[in-house]
Amino acid sequence: MENLKQHIQLDKSIPVLKAKNVDGNRFYEKEDGTRYPSITTVLGILKKEGLERWRKAVGEEVANYISIKAANRGTAVHHMVEDYLNNMAETEFIEKHNKKFLPRMMFDLLKQQVLQRINSIHLQEQQMYSDKWTIAGRVDCIAEYDGELSVIDFKTSTKEKKEDWIENYFIQGSAYAEMYEEHFGTPINQVVILIVTEDGTVQTFRKDKKDYLPKLKDAIQKFYKWIETKNETNT
Repeated sequence: MENLKQHIQLDKSIPVLKAKNVDGNRFYEKEDGTRYPSITTVLGILKKEGLERWRKAVGEEVANYISIKAANRGTAVHHMVEDYLNNMAETEFIEKHNKKFLPRMMFDLLKQQVLQRINSIHLQEQQMYSDKWTIAGRVDCIAEYDGELSVIDFKTSTKEKKEDWIENYFIQGSAYAEMYEEHFGTPINQVVILIVTEDGTVQTFRKDKKDYLPKLKDAIQKFYKWIETKNETNT
């Protein structure tokens, strides 16, 4: 495809982790057996009550339909972005993705408006972890955005998001920035969230990692406290 992206060869790699589900929560296990919760799981605890209220309000059948549809849409767009950033040939890209009409339209919006601003790609769809923060996860992309090394996350949505609805996105991106610095020694300050909606809007949010590290610390503490309370209840 046009506008070929440069990929940076890093001087070391991150050890492979095993993803495991423990009582419905996702953990990643290191070679030594140490398990860290995914950052998505950690942050999910903060919105668990609201999600449960929503499911009760719309009903399980409707909630499941909406959730599955959103997950499939997001996965399809992520695969398209990954292939595009990996410089997949145009003919191969079309053959692979063109039958996915809505995700393809959403990808095209991202491509036209923001993907050209990404280059010097360091990592894509990479498992990561932090011994300092005792968390793990899989980052969408670490690359330069407008020339600045950034954590970049791609999101899909039915409609536009208000900034105060998506604070967890900024916390999650900040966690990945910390993981990257811990492994490679290079700090990342910028978190970029790119949201494309079904109604044809692309939203761009840029945040400074340092503004969300206290919130990350608080979320991790709350998660482990929740696990501790849950274990005490089950004994």
